[in-house]
Amino acid sequence: MNQQVAQIVSEVTKVIKGKDEIVRKVAMAVLARGNVLLEDVPGVGKTTMALAFAKAMGLETRRVQFTPDTMPSDIVGFSVYDSDTGGFVYREGAIMTNLFLADEINRTSSKTQAALLEAMEEKRVTVDGTTYDLPDPFIVLATENPAGAAGTQMLPNSQLDRFMVRLSIGYPDYNAHMEILESRQGADPMDSVEEIVSLEALRSMIDQVARVEVSHDVNDYIVRLVQATHGHQMVSLGINPRGALALARMAKASAFMEGRDYVVPSDVRAVLPDVFAHRLLLNSKAKLNELDATDIVARVVEDTPMPLDVDARHLQATH
Repeated sequence: MNQQVAQIVSEVTKVIKGKDEIVRKVAMAVLARGNVLLEDVPGVGKTTMALAFAKAMGLETRRVQFTPDTMPSDIVGFSVYDSDTGGFVYREGAIMTNLFLADEINRTSSKTQAALLEAMEEKRVTVDGTTYDLPDPFIVLATENPAGAAGTQMLPNSQLDRFMVRLSIGYPDYNAHMEILESRQGADPMDSVEEIVSLEALRSMIDQVARVEVSHDVNDYIVRLVQATHGHQMVSLGINPRGALALARMAKASAFMEGRDYVVPSDVRAVLPDVFAHRLLLNSKAKLNELDATDIVARVVEDTPMPLDVDARHLQATH
């Protein structure tokens, strides 16, 4: 693994025990300039993970605990009249930061959820007709409890589509539970998390990820995976071009973390369920067969031939 990324992951795992693969995937999403949705039951460390990443990556972070009375202006900001100038002055909202932690995003109104849409996609906000650029980098890390919990409402597909990946931390196993209990006997483990990269260094890593090569064969594989969801007998809404781009960007981040400057099919497969599952809308036939989106993604992967010898062809092309 890339040394700097490995150090970042190591710092975060000081406070998130037994979930190294999830930590790696959040790191990938940050490097790919993607937004992350952590969907899980309360108390498994979603917020702690976000704060640990912010600290290890030198990111300015702000947190909003979403409630039914959270207003869009709390997020994007608002204009106030300035009697000295006789005009209106922009007062920035919580979103003007590098890592915006949207805690329990599905506990607020649809209007407030929608206020995030432009920011997540365009990296800017518009208030009273004036557009303001967000800091670089800008990442939304949102948490939500399962939709069946009291006081929650499902995010619409248009909102879900803005998240590059959806991840679930899950309960820790026995050993991780023991580590959690024993590590909190004294000082807070968060105090031991150190900054590994500066903001400038992180921007440099993000630029390196963007330059990772995706060959024609790998792009063809991504397109065939996407098209396999179109017209699928269990799917009413397949993967759109935004989803295809998200898969390519996550695959680039995976390659970078493995120390390569080119993508191989295994990079695509490693992140496919996290990119695709929350974007698929299943039909009644899938529900009758008790299949969920992860099951459908597994079938798509199984039915889509993977290109071979990408490593060998890349080495041939560079010599």
